[in-house]
Amino acid sequence: MGTKNSTRAATNVCAEDRAKNLARLKRIEGQVRGIAQMVEQDRYCVDVLTQIAAVQSAMRSVGKELLRHHLKHCVADAAKLGQTEFEEASDELIELLYRNAR
Repeated sequence: MGTKNSTRAATNVCAEDRAKNLARLKRIEGQVRGIAQMVEQDRYCVDVLTQIAAVQSAMRSVGKELLRHHLKHCVADAAKLGQTEFEEASDELIELLYRNAR
């Protein structure tokens, strides 16, 4: 189930936060490439799984930061716009939390 407003832009994104998140994602991208190389080289399963766990943890960290921003800015801004906008943003946030709780 997708969200209705998935093409909206984020609000109040600080350039420093954006840069930090992009740096984290580029580091994660490198880790994933490293894992692929480990698989190609038939590295020990435990080593590969350890790296996969590290990538999952790093992705959760980026996700938490984006969720924090979404709540503090996007949902808060929607609340200022009115009840309908706030309810839509709240429903979207609840759906996001359910999706990420799996």
